[in-house]
Amino acid sequence: MHIADGILPASACVAAHAVALGAVWLSGRKIEPEEVVRMGLLSSAIFVVSMFHFPLGGTSIHLGLFGVAGILLGWRSFPAVYVSLLFQALLFQHGGLLSLGVNALNMGTGTLAAFLVWRSNWGGESTRSFLAGFAGAMIPSLLMTLEFFFAGYGKGFAVIATLYSAVALIEGAITVFIVTFLRRVKPAVFCATPVAAVESEAARIGA
Repeated sequence: MHIADGILPASACVAAHAVALGAVWLSGRKIEPEEVVRMGLLSSAIFVVSMFHFPLGGTSIHLGLFGVAGILLGWRSFPAVYVSLLFQALLFQHGGLLSLGVNALNMGTGTLAAFLVWRSNWGGESTRSFLAGFAGAMIPSLLMTLEFFFAGYGKGFAVIATLYSAVALIEGAITVFIVTFLRRVKPAVFCATPVAAVESEAARIGA
């Protein structure tokens, strides 16, 4: 799902990076100290899971946990994704520094879409979890496909979206499992703020 340097026009990458940095600033304003730990954990999880690649349709794919990040971090998921992608580019050359902004916008949009799905009233929690996981993986792949198309690489790259539809289904199922597990063992993580989470956990223990 990473776009490497040299594929998209440099001007587009620079513009995307400017937008991505603006999004990082907006979604990272007034971060509470308690939020940093959760953001770091989710950023690390995104970083680690992307290291495991699986062959599919002549290429390789990987999971992203963008749905989980969107559910647990909300708007704070964008900075977490950006930091994870930055370290992936620096340490393993996944993507690149020039294309970092494009990749951050693609995947960060997936996490924000997952958050909006999670906060909606579409069915029960399991349904929203699945749709959040699906959207978190599918939207970045669709954005990447459109970027390749408008960069002049032709319609052949639409196969990326087809392949990642399978990934999105898997992501949806994994997201349901994770949400169900966390709801059972640590329901406080679904509170809107870390302070509320601590208060909820204290109330649960006291009860």
